[in-house]
Amino acid sequence: MMNIKAGEFWVVNLPFTTLKSTKKRPVLVLWLDGDDAVCAVVTSAKPRTVTDIALENWENSGLKVASTVRLSRLDCLEKSLFIAKIGIISDEDGEKIKITWTANIKPQF
Repeated sequence: MMNIKAGEFWVVNLPFTTLKSTKKRPVLVLWLDGDDAVCAVVTSAKPRTVTDIALENWENSGLKVASTVRLSRLDCLEKSLFIAKIGIISDEDGEKIKITWTANIKPQF
């Protein structure tokens, strides 16, 4: 079993919502819950909402292109879907994500 930790970027086999196929995608691990990891999708698209965080230190984090962490797109993934570790989020980018999370992510019921 791979040693997955919060704050790491990984390539995963991300299932489509139909569950009929998967696509290899980068994610940021936010926290672990037993055999699952709660992850935010990483995309090369520019930020489009306040919960999209453009990474300043994407190269040092092991990502191949300028990237955005999309906090509005969370997935709870079994560890068996994880393929390879890419790198670790920088302290600066991690702090931006924590501030954005605290300010903007709240249940709306």
